[in-house]
This record gives sequence, structure tokens and C-alpha cells, in this order.
Amino acid sequence: MKLHELHPAPGATKRKRRLGRGIAAGQGKTAGRGTKGQGARSGKGVAPYFEGGQLPLIRKLPFARGYGFVHPFRLEFNPINVGQLAEKYDAGEAVTPETLVERGLIKHERDLISVLGEGELDCALHVKVQRISEGARAKIEAAGGTIELLPWKRGGYRTR
Repeated sequence: MKLHELHPAPGATKRKRRLGRGIAAGQGKTAGRGTKGQGARSGKGVAPYFEGGQLPLIRKLPFARGYGFVHPFRLEFNPINVGQLAEKYDAGEAVTPETLVERGLIKHERDLISVLGEGELDCALHVKVQRISEGARAKIEAAGGTIELLPWKRGGYRTR
């Protein structure tokens, strides 16, 4: 096979419409653009959101632009399950933001932490975090551990 022998498969190509070439061509006179008006003129046409000069809906809804409303003061808690603590810590150790960073469970000491109750815990741990679920509290106390809630307020934490 040579380059000059290559050609598309039968039916793969269509002839392009020849616009404005007389009445017999089927697309003569107005060339398929209708008569007069914005669509008949030369140029790109209208933007996808253009509503004929009326105030577009997207400009009427202030919070619907882009990706929705983003709360400027939102705080994200990093969830850590009791089962993860059981894997990474030995009995009697303290679970603090600093040790959680060392063991790779969170990325930064300033991250807010929430301990959740999924998994089993068989060793006593001293947990110091900002938030804890009732299930996690019950499991830690049943294993003989202690819980200390660290004070937190808005500001000074990583949000995203």
C-alpha cells in the first residue's frame, strides 16, 4: 500500500454544502440563514447565555454563578476513625494533632480533627482532639482511655 492509494472508507465522507450558489443548489439566496435578523448577519452570532437583551437569568441569581455558594467561614474537620487509631498507636500513648501528623493521619497540626466510631479499639489511648462522636467516645472509654477536647474557635485553622 502506498500513500496515493489511501482513501476513506465508503460513506465516511460527505460533500460540504455549497451555500448561496443559486436556487437550484437548494441553499441559494439566503443560504439557509432565513431572512433578516441577527442570525442572518455576518459574524459569530450570540453568546450561549444571551437572552435577546433581557437581563440574563444567571445575572439575576447572585449565588448561582459558577460552582454555587461557597461559605467564606466554613471549617472542615478531618475525620479519623477509632480503627485507624488502633492501627497506628500502642496502649497508653497520647493522640494529639502533633502525633497524628507524625503518623500520617492528617497533613498539618492546624487541621481540625473529628474522631468517629468506625472500627474496634482494644488499647487505652489518651485522645486530645477538637471533636468526637458519641460512638467513638464510648469505645475509647470502654477500652480504658481518656478524652480531652481541645478548645477551638474560628480563625487560625486551615479551611481548604
